Order: sequence, then C-alpha cells, then structure tokens
Amino acid sequence: MAQFSLIGSPDPFLHVSMRRGDKIYCESNAMVMMEEALELKGKLQGGVVQSFLRRFANDESLFQQHIEAVHGDGDCLLSSTLDGDMQILEVGTVQYTLADGAFVAATDTVNINVKLQGLGGAIFGQTGGFLVMHTSGHGQVVVSGFGTLFEIDVQPGKDVIIDNGHVVCWDSRLTYNLSVSTSRSSGLLGNLVSSVTSGEGMVLRFSGQGKVVLCSRNRGNFLQWLLSKLGPNRSA
Repeated sequence: MAQFSLIGSPDPFLHVSMRRGDKIYCESNAMVMMEEALELKGKLQGGVVQSFLRRFANDESLFQQHIEAVHGDGDCLLSSTLDGDMQILEVGTVQYTLADGAFVAATDTVNINVKLQGLGGAIFGQTGGFLVMHTSGHGQVVVSGFGTLFEIDVQPGKDVIIDNGHVVCWDSRLTYNLSVSTSRSSGLLGNLVSSVTSGEGMVLRFSGQGKVVLCSRNRGNFLQWLLSKLGPNRSA
C-alpha cells in the first residue's frame, strides 16, 4: 500500500511513496510533482452519482486525480488548496466525517461516500448542506485545515463545543448537534441573542467517545475579512 508522510512545516507537502501497482486518489490539482514511473488520470471517483453528490456537497471537482505506480516504484508530492497543516488518519476500525474542503488524498482502499445529514445541520451548518462526506473501507485518508491542526478526544459525559468553522473532521461514531449558542437552556430566542452579542456563529456540540480534528483559523471569517479589506472600490 502507498505510504503517506508529511514534509515541512507549517504548510507541509504530502509525500507519497508508491510501489509498483499501488494506487491513490486525491483532490483535483493536488499533484505538485511525480516521478515518471507513475501515471496520473482524472476519474469520477465512486461513479457518476457519487461524483455529482460530492460536487453538490462540497463544491469539489467532479474529477479527482488518480495516481498509479504503473511502470515501477515512484514518489510524488501533493499539496492542499489552502494554507495550513495536514493530518494522516488511519481508516478502518474508525471512520470519519469530513467537513467542506478537508479531503486531500486517500489510498484506493478507502472510499469517500456522500450521505444525507439532519435538517438542522443542512440548513445552518458548513458541512455540506443536506449531504456530508464519510469514509469507509481500510487504509489512510489525508485531511487539511486552514492554519494549525489540533486533536481533541471527546469522552462520554464530557461534551465538547466547537465553533463550526474550525472543524476539519470527526469520528463518525460521535453524536453531534448544531446550535447558535453554547448554552443548553436559554431557549431559541435567548440563544440567538447570545450568538449575536458574543460574536460566535454556529457551534457543534459533540458527545460520545472519539476524536475531533480542529484547525486554528476559520476560513469563512478570513474570507469575510479579506472581502471587507478589498471592497468593491479598492484596487490591488
């Protein structure tokens, strides 16, 4: 199986070492460099239906890059779209749910499936609307986040509340609920007022046992700040 490793910091390359016959797939335009023993093709990962659902869920390309060691052993370098860290996750006993734009690459023994989520998450969340992405199979998947990544281990009876824009992925066994406030008991109006006055947007409350991967920077907030600085009448 292809071997993933990270090179450099704080914006690493994903180094992939492949033996003849190994296959991986990655997000469109992720490939930076590859040796001539490897071949790259664009394919509809998971078939036409899953590709269109993935496009609808996360605004990702219909076609993903598939790299195969056809002519012998070889290495390649991949990168994520946004500045920030990457993390290699073992998939098998634990499966993960991925936030928008988190997917970078996976071994060909891992599938990324699109599934329906709850109405609340679909309307208010930033995890792909009515559709979210889940892993299945056995192997490795690589995710990226804006800024530095950090892991939190959620324990039973100790819920964790996380700003929605900082979530990269989480253990699919965890239960999550979306809220406009960190409070449990203020009611809808009180929670909305609290959200406005505190400056917090949507938050996710995770419960159960499992891992959540966070990023230090909020992509949505950064884009809002950038647009406010550029403005309609500002020149480069």
